[in-house]
Amino acid sequence: MFAALGDPTRLALVARLCDGSRRSIAQLSDGQSLTRQAISKHLRVLESARVVRSERAGRESLFVLNPQPIEDIRNYIKLVSSQWDATLSRLKAFVEK
Repeated sequence: MFAALGDPTRLALVARLCDGSRRSIAQLSDGQSLTRQAISKHLRVLESARVVRSERAGRESLFVLNPQPIEDIRNYIKLVSSQWDATLSRLKAFVEK
């Protein structure tokens, strides 16, 4: 997940899909300096990380954001962050004694 979202191009693709729309590779590559083939490769990485999914509409594949994996990671980071906050609070209290 982190590797998939760590690339600026893939992060930009996710941002374009955040509005809930379904977009084709042609629509997602519009205004980009990359070729459709390059955009397609980035979408496949995002799809393998389950961040996006493709839906067939006739001959076209439309891509849509799947927010659940991102939400799962956000919750995990929140949990780890709260654990670190508690640990640092205990350390501070110990040092200040």
